[in-house]
Amino acid sequence: MDYAASILGRLPKGSRASGLNRLLSKVKSYLPQDQVNQILDAYEFGAAAHSGQKRISGEPFISHPVEAATILADLHLDAPSIAAAILHDVIEDTPTAKEQLVERFGLEVAELVDGVSKLDQIKFKSRAEAQAESFRKMLLAMVEDIRVILVKLADRTHNMRTLEALPPPKRRRIAKETLEIYAPIANRLGINSIKLELEDLGFKCMYPHRYKVIERSLKRARGNQNRFMRRIADTLRKALGSTGIEASVEGREKHLYGIYKKMLTKSRPLSEIVDVFGFRVIVDNVDDCYRALGLVHKHYKPMPGRFKDYIAIPRVNGYQSLHTTLFGPKGVPIEVQIRTQDMHRVAESGIAAHWQYKASDKLTAAPQARAREWLKSLMEMQDATNSEEFLENVKVDLFPDKVYVFTPNGDILRLPRGATAVDFAYAVHTDVGNRCVAAKIDRRLVPLRSVIKNGQTVQILTARHAKPNPAWVNFVVTAKARTAIRNYLKNLRRGEAAVLGKRLLAQALGEFSMTIRRLSRNRLNEVLRELGVEDLNSLYEQLGLGERMAPLLARSLVQNSDRKHVAGEPAPLTIAGTEGMVVNYARCCFPIPDDPIMGYLSAGKGVMVHRDNCRNLAGYRKQPDKWISVQWEADVNRQFTVEIQVEAVNRMGVLAEVAANIAGTESNIDHVSVMERDGDTSTLVFQLQLKDRKQLARVIRGIHAMPNVLRVTRTRA
Repeated sequence: MDYAASILGRLPKGSRASGLNRLLSKVKSYLPQDQVNQILDAYEFGAAAHSGQKRISGEPFISHPVEAATILADLHLDAPSIAAAILHDVIEDTPTAKEQLVERFGLEVAELVDGVSKLDQIKFKSRAEAQAESFRKMLLAMVEDIRVILVKLADRTHNMRTLEALPPPKRRRIAKETLEIYAPIANRLGINSIKLELEDLGFKCMYPHRYKVIERSLKRARGNQNRFMRRIADTLRKALGSTGIEASVEGREKHLYGIYKKMLTKSRPLSEIVDVFGFRVIVDNVDDCYRALGLVHKHYKPMPGRFKDYIAIPRVNGYQSLHTTLFGPKGVPIEVQIRTQDMHRVAESGIAAHWQYKASDKLTAAPQARAREWLKSLMEMQDATNSEEFLENVKVDLFPDKVYVFTPNGDILRLPRGATAVDFAYAVHTDVGNRCVAAKIDRRLVPLRSVIKNGQTVQILTARHAKPNPAWVNFVVTAKARTAIRNYLKNLRRGEAAVLGKRLLAQALGEFSMTIRRLSRNRLNEVLRELGVEDLNSLYEQLGLGERMAPLLARSLVQNSDRKHVAGEPAPLTIAGTEGMVVNYARCCFPIPDDPIMGYLSAGKGVMVHRDNCRNLAGYRKQPDKWISVQWEADVNRQFTVEIQVEAVNRMGVLAEVAANIAGTESNIDHVSVMERDGDTSTLVFQLQLKDRKQLARVIRGIHAMPNVLRVTRTRA
């Protein structure tokens, strides 16, 4: 009796035995016996570990991992992947440790199982954070071994097949997650069979009524459609056979979620979507693809603008095919895909085709290379602020690529629709994005926020000392660009915060006639330990960002010192207006040089500078320890925003007259709005860019002298 027969003989008759039998019949068709025995060993271990456990549906728990492994066997994955699928819940749901798996099955299988396991041992603030952190761990495990996500996709597919056992709210939550994350990942990796099933199952659980309506309509239309499709398929076969092209022609079954998405995106009724017929033509080689396209167009007229060549320019997941839409009999639309057998294999299995056939096969290596490229970009995104931000970035990155653009050297880059020149720059390289100053599209200079269109050639101009602009975050669409800009600004802000924090501490220590250099090293280290701060630079950062108060810290540092407190006000902090991201100017009162000002330490933001007559200061008076004395540097060389209100006679052209007067004082208008008070007068609100109070006085004098102006005031709060 062989190993398989001995295990099957010990199993009770029923679903467990039939499930394992089904798995074994699939793996025996393409794996040698020693690897089949490894899978059986994993089954025996998993069944023992899950002994006594049941699913909500009442089935033995081991039936779930066996079905997940069967899904991978359909894709012809290797033995370690199938063993990992059988064992994927043992770390999470049983007392089994990873070390036990390493000892029995080797490091390869143990790492795969660990990559799929959730982070149940860690406490999170919310369910959303726990899911995001679990997803982050899984994706980063993918970087080490992409089979992790294949096991996870199989796990999710079987869970979706058996979702009816769960209560409706939980069903909808899991279905939403499947449609937003797992189906797009399957699509990105080119695994069409799993992607379609996940979408239909997710759609069924998320919108059960809509699913039933579309399903009923498809069943009603199927009888007439089948006869119609057979006639078209016979016509195409005869046409191709008459020219010596060997081809199989088959009708494509529409999946319900695809119909639903078309209804939404194209705003078309169900009847119009259902009446579109799909065919797939599979030929021997690439030359036959293009010859078949010509013959298809000869028999049925093509619809203008509905042809796509994904053979010359493959999709990001490696998918290749010719797509065309034709006017069929009686004007009925016909969608035709033309591809080779190898292309069809990759279209259905995507990256899984890499394990089905030899890895040196050029066609199966392409999806593998593209997946690696995508995973590399995920590594660059993992420095996002938190797991939830990382998950949102990945969601953005999972949308199908639609725009194909060229570099000046003729290389093709794939970007999401709506991508800008800055997105393109970061797609080329992070350093190119960080140093870009201008862009050329089709040899013409354009703004960096310009949206790129299909087929354009984009060139990025860089400068050695250029830096990312914080405003770019507002218009970039790729996760890579957004993450790179945020990381750069975060590091820049930390550097600026450290410089400001050092100045704040020096100022606070001055009250005690003490300097940072004269502090006892032992006392400094003792305070750092008490505060749980790694080093002095980290402490400076916290002070600069307002997370700690410099006066309190200074008092703590000079404790037990023989230094006596010197009465009198400390010297104010001097600001030049160029402190970057850690000195912020309040948008309620718009302080400018020569204004009397006060500084308020705001946690996470640094110093907020207000005019000392700002009405909002009353709310901050209860926290005197957060206030610091600040003063302007003698010669501040930059522009500041200031807001003025102009009350004028309500007549045609008055806004243009006031704007022209402001421009005459060499002042720039940032924003203008009109608030009509009554029929005779209007209030015009201008936000201007000015250097100091002297320039502001000139602007106000000039406006006040105008005949139609009744009053000019500066906004206080």
